[in-house]
Amino acid sequence: MPDEPDWQPPEGSWASSAARRRNMQAIRSRDTNPEKVIRRLVHAQGLRYRVAVRPVPDLRRTADLVFRPAKVAVFVDGCYWHGCPEHYVPPRTNPGYWSEKVARNIARDRDTDQKLTEAGWLVLRFWEHEESGRCAAEIAQAVRERQSRSRTGDDG
Repeated sequence: MPDEPDWQPPEGSWASSAARRRNMQAIRSRDTNPEKVIRRLVHAQGLRYRVAVRPVPDLRRTADLVFRPAKVAVFVDGCYWHGCPEHYVPPRTNPGYWSEKVARNIARDRDTDQKLTEAGWLVLRFWEHEESGRCAAEIAQAVRERQSRSRTGDDG
């Protein structure tokens, strides 16, 4: 569907064209394929978790997988949106807006990590390109270690 020649972006919009706007609006913020594969692998190991919830109720940030009793929050970060050092490619269209957006995302990620860590949570972050089996194994090991520590009373 070609763009209409008289199309104008909405006030304050980042969209450089109607087609770009449709494309960007279609990108999922949750339930991405890498997330779903990791969730399936973790579930197959017998672990249960919450999906896309706030680990800490008063912190307006959601983790992709949350293991509340173990206090483990897992994030599966997209390479573009979170500035992967291996795969991030700066945009050619509207580069100022998008580069600043990614920089804000990175800053928010570090702030989230710090706040959750201060609240006693273990934060695990994976890139979408990482091997899902390895990610799931690392998650399972961390959750089980924290569960066994909490059962034995060893919190340190």
